[in-house]
Amino acid sequence: MASRALTTVPRAQFAKASSSAPSPKPSARGPLARLASVAAAAPSSVAFFAGSLAAAVVLASTPAQAADLALGAQIFNGNCAACHQGGRNAVIAEKTLDKAALEQYLDGGFNVQAIIYQVENGKGAMPAWSDRLSEEEIQAVAEYVYKQAAEAAWKY
Repeated sequence: MASRALTTVPRAQFAKASSSAPSPKPSARGPLARLASVAAAAPSSVAFFAGSLAAAVVLASTPAQAADLALGAQIFNGNCAACHQGGRNAVIAEKTLDKAALEQYLDGGFNVQAIIYQVENGKGAMPAWSDRLSEEEIQAVAEYVYKQAAEAAWKY
């Protein structure tokens, strides 16, 4: 088996290369979003490492994602289902949690960040939940709602 030589970057050169890159602002929550933005602004060898690390984190976090979805379902059933049982809307019937309705009525479009904003701030008859749920719970319920809508998994 042929051996490969690893190329190392001297610390001074690495510091110079990293300090010349602008400090990216993450557009989404979480460490993966931050890691992706750092990888995009970094020199190619660092970007490769950061990208590899991000892939490892994603692969290693699959059980955590399942736990997050379980937490999201638990939060949804304990707090949201009174008005949104099965993805419906008991207050305004056409504003369901189906993908098409979320695309039409949700400020910011159909994405997790827009769902988080709606849960945190409320809108119309929907109350704000930021004072009752933790950031982790809001993230989990938003990901749960997004996944249910994206996969047309709501049961009427």
